[in-house]
Amino acid sequence: MNQNNHTNQFEEREIKEEVFLCNKNGLLNWDSVGWSRNPLQVSNLSGNWLRKKKWNYWCVVGKDYMFSITLTDLDYSGMVFAYYLNYKTKEFFEDSILISFGLNLKMGERVGDDAVYKSKKCTVEMLPKNGYTELKIDWKDFIGKPLKSELKVHNPKNHETLNVVVPWSDSQFQFTSKHHTLPTEGYFIHGEKKIQFRKDETLGCLDFGRGIWPRSISWNWGGVSGMSDNALIGLNLGAKWTDNTGISENSICLDGKLEKIKEPLQFTYNTKNFMEPWKIQSTIYKNVDLVFTPFYERVAVSNFLIIQSEVHQLFGHYKGRINFQGREYYLENLTGWAEEHFAKW
Repeated sequence: MNQNNHTNQFEEREIKEEVFLCNKNGLLNWDSVGWSRNPLQVSNLSGNWLRKKKWNYWCVVGKDYMFSITLTDLDYSGMVFAYYLNYKTKEFFEDSILISFGLNLKMGERVGDDAVYKSKKCTVEMLPKNGYTELKIDWKDFIGKPLKSELKVHNPKNHETLNVVVPWSDSQFQFTSKHHTLPTEGYFIHGEKKIQFRKDETLGCLDFGRGIWPRSISWNWGGVSGMSDNALIGLNLGAKWTDNTGISENSICLDGKLEKIKEPLQFTYNTKNFMEPWKIQSTIYKNVDLVFTPFYERVAVSNFLIIQSEVHQLFGHYKGRINFQGREYYLENLTGWAEEHFAKW
């Protein structure tokens, strides 16, 4: 049984102006440490060859299917991977392409920059526009069949997001930008199968990351978006990787407005059987008290010369209670995910 329990309240600074993540020497600009309601941070990473990490992860949660596409650049290697899950049948399809030294991979410094990979095998385009982002895929051989997507993830006006700079040291730090409850429409096609997503029943999530990480680290991450208790609720839930940094990545987005959770969360789950229910709870103010019940486990293990990684990502339903600006809201069977991830990279 895993149980992380850290009970320190954080004094987290809200950033209200654009700020560079790094100074001219490529070290952490400590003025960037804190959080903001919009992506004001510019991830001007430089130097530190082989240590920089960049990714854009998108996950689209529909009524019957979940679909995800990711671009990752680790300096010495890149990767594009995608997967989708049929909730009812539990059919799951996943494929990936390794990219030597991130060739043909373009990833910008800002959340609003394009992220693109183009090769003979595959083209992936993540293209922010005015008020939405296009997610376009043309993958020639995705588990033996072509995969195409045309998705539009809307960014409603004045919608607030979670943006956090986490400091481990002058030379190791991370900017993370998490966007939940984004209405999404479009489709993907795998072989002869076409799956349509309707805007009124589909929500997207972005995980944008830029930083210089420790060689070995582990984390928990949970996310969920949906209508419950007459409100559109999005939660970002994290643990382990921010320990002892004085800041967390925990937040509640309700009807487009963000409230930062300024304390650690406790994830309790069975590492010998990840499919058992998880508990995710706040430790001081009791603003979060959730049970996550998985219905599918995705396991991804990498064991290369300089990269070792093991992830148990569970998809399932959240239920429980949150407190937003002094009022309690109840979640009932909202579809989301929770994961444990170890990386040596």
